Order: sequence, then C-alpha cells, then structure tokens
Amino acid sequence: MIEVRTMQSSSAIKAQSGTASKFHTTPLAPLRQWLDNLDINDARVAHRIARLIPAQCPFERTVKLWGHTLFHIPPLCKLNPLYDELVTLRFRALCYLADTCGEDIQAYF
Repeated sequence: MIEVRTMQSSSAIKAQSGTASKFHTTPLAPLRQWLDNLDINDARVAHRIARLIPAQCPFERTVKLWGHTLFHIPPLCKLNPLYDELVTLRFRALCYLADTCGEDIQAYF
C-alpha cells in the first residue's frame, strides 16, 4: 500500500479549522464597525451625509497621448477600503429622509 501525503501551509490548516478567522483583524475594523453602527436620527445630518457621499463611483479614466495609453486610473471606489460602508451609510440616510421625514429624495440621485 502506498501512502501519499501532501504538504499544507499552516495558514491553510488554520483556515480549514477556523482558527485563522478568530485572530485576523484589520486596522480599519473599528472604523467599519463605527460606520455600520452609526444611527441617523437628525434630518440635517442625513442631508449632509447624502450630499457628501456620491451616488455613483467617481470617475474612471484612461489617459492617452497620440493614441497610446499612458496610464489608467481605476474607479476610485476600488481604492477606498471603506466604500461599502459609506454607500450603506448614504443609503440609510436617504431611507431616514424618505421614511421618517417624508421628504422627496429624488434630488440626491
């Protein structure tokens, strides 16, 4: 009988056992949690959030010179590690304005 063994890295073994996720935290985790737990209960704050956070991902550009691509600027949302939390915060602000305050939010789209 032939026994075949494969070598696995310690991180792969930890990931399989679930211990890697317990100890892995990012430096932005507290800020993400704060943004997710931020309650919106003031119309002025909700208006300010809806104005400051854009509805769409900012520009993506390809800079060309004489038909040759010099460089490419990716969508800025891909560069922002907090983009998902900010979009969620904007959505909650718009929901507060529409549902609680009864305001028309079409101006923010």
